[in-house]
Amino acid sequence: MSALWTSQEAMAATNGMSSREWAASSVSIDTRTLEKGALFIALKGERDGHAFVADAFKKGAAAALVSQKPEGLPDNTALLTVQDTQKGLEAVGRAARARTHARIVAVTGSAGKTTTKEMLRLMLARAGTVAASAASYNNHWGVPLSLARMRRDTKFGVFEIGMNHEREIRALVKQVRPHVGLVTTVAPAHLEYFGTVEKIADAKAEIFEGLEPSGAALIPADNPHAGRLSNHARQLGVRNVLTFGTKVDADARLVSAQPDDDGQKVTADIQGSRAVFRLGAQGQHVAMNAVAALLAAGELGADIKDAAQALAEFSPLKGRGARFTVLAKSGGIDVIDESYNANPVSMAAALGLLAAAHTRGRRIAVLGDMLELGTDASALHASLAKDIDAARADQVYLCGPRMEALWQALPASRKGAYAKTSAELAPRLTGALHAGDIVLVKGSFGSRMSVIIDALKALSSNGGGAAAA
Repeated sequence: MSALWTSQEAMAATNGMSSREWAASSVSIDTRTLEKGALFIALKGERDGHAFVADAFKKGAAAALVSQKPEGLPDNTALLTVQDTQKGLEAVGRAARARTHARIVAVTGSAGKTTTKEMLRLMLARAGTVAASAASYNNHWGVPLSLARMRRDTKFGVFEIGMNHEREIRALVKQVRPHVGLVTTVAPAHLEYFGTVEKIADAKAEIFEGLEPSGAALIPADNPHAGRLSNHARQLGVRNVLTFGTKVDADARLVSAQPDDDGQKVTADIQGSRAVFRLGAQGQHVAMNAVAALLAAGELGADIKDAAQALAEFSPLKGRGARFTVLAKSGGIDVIDESYNANPVSMAAALGLLAAAHTRGRRIAVLGDMLELGTDASALHASLAKDIDAARADQVYLCGPRMEALWQALPASRKGAYAKTSAELAPRLTGALHAGDIVLVKGSFGSRMSVIIDALKALSSNGGGAAAA
């Protein structure tokens, strides 16, 4: 395989100075996951990456991008020196974007970004090589790093873009320069920083500012802010504005979604082309992500029906709907892991999964604080009582100071336990579970609901284990 970056190419991209010639096969910012032959970029964040340059070379790095030479390195060490390593990373990312002829989609939204991105990765791989953001690399370093890893001969690029303040998407999408800009949904996430959902919609619409000429803007037709998003796109001169949703006039329409044991049969109409396919994950919100992804894939030139068939191979992601069964002493306990993040819309969708689940025992909701909701936080937490009722939850376990508002709103018959932290809640939950129960775990990342997931997995005993559901 040809080199991803040579010293000459990297110097040209960054205006930096290389101590000698080198060639790198990958790009890394973390020595824990660094591959042999990588270009290590010493970013300055909470920890200064320059302190790890020597370790990077011990692990086989081909070169390091630095702003100064770390002490103790030999004079012939392959170093590319720039004034600012963050700007250097961005420059390498922009150069990678400039040298490729790949068709590119950028995905943002208040929920479903990573799921939609992974669906697109799976679908587009049937039509050619795909470069895609790893994990949720959607911020100021994740986006340029994902771009910098894109090879010249890539046919498709799929990049996730996140934000919690205005103008963040604007800066990132101008690096990505997508042919398709997709907004999955707009919901009250990060209200603490924006104040209103309308301002969140405005910030999400920044993704259309970086579209390539004749690019397409994809908008959720069922969202109350669809018109606002569309207006932003048209004001920017975007002529190809397409919608997806359940509405009859949507360009991509979810016709039906029928759940089965571990997925669902989906029927969709994608710009007049009927697609019937199996999706290896449950939930109407997940089916809608699939419809949006299919619309995007079609705009990138992929065959819709072939792309749709790839979705049978999709499975829910860790922390985003992944399921497993704990084989505990009392018997099997099913778990829906939605622990990665939460806002009111995604919380309601997850509770919908609990409602649809088949169980011999009780439906149990274990919920942590939804963060960054600002002055409306208490009311938004309390409002989840209606979603819990719709989910037919038998017991509810809550943690976090904001969830106290929901605790007060619940009837006594549904109250399992409340604690200030997930660590305090975990033993109270695990000690109360019975064979046949199904447990939904969800909360914002900062609520540390992964602690609950780990405690559930630890229930496995006597040669049992956590088995995929």
